Amino acid sequence: MSQGDITMSKITITPAEGTWVVRAGGAVIGESTRALELDEGNLPSVIYFPRDDIAMAFLDTTEHKTSCPHKGEASYFSIMSKSKTYENAVWSYEAPKEGVSAIKDHLAFYAQEGVTVEQI
Repeated sequence: MSQGDITMSKITITPAEGTWVVRAGGAVIGESTRALELDEGNLPSVIYFPRDDIAMAFLDTTEHKTSCPHKGEASYFSIMSKSKTYENAVWSYEAPKEGVSAIKDHLAFYAQEGVTVEQI
């Protein structure tokens, strides 16, 4: 690989310390003490929430998919809040690749105006 190529990132998954919460449109849609923190190279850390700790009634499956050479194919959900729909704001690896299998049955959220992920 030349210097201009993207090198394969080392992915580490560890338990996220403390309690994590995700809010959408001002409402808490999930809180967990069992979240995972995924670090991938020099990218910002991503918090993955166990599906059981998220109010799935607020999420609507979409047709959108993306593929990561390290994690596999991601499925997406939109968040339906009282005031707004946040399109494709949540992703999940239903069948993650070996080495990142810990994120199976977990959800990650795109932080944006109206959607926050924070440690409390």
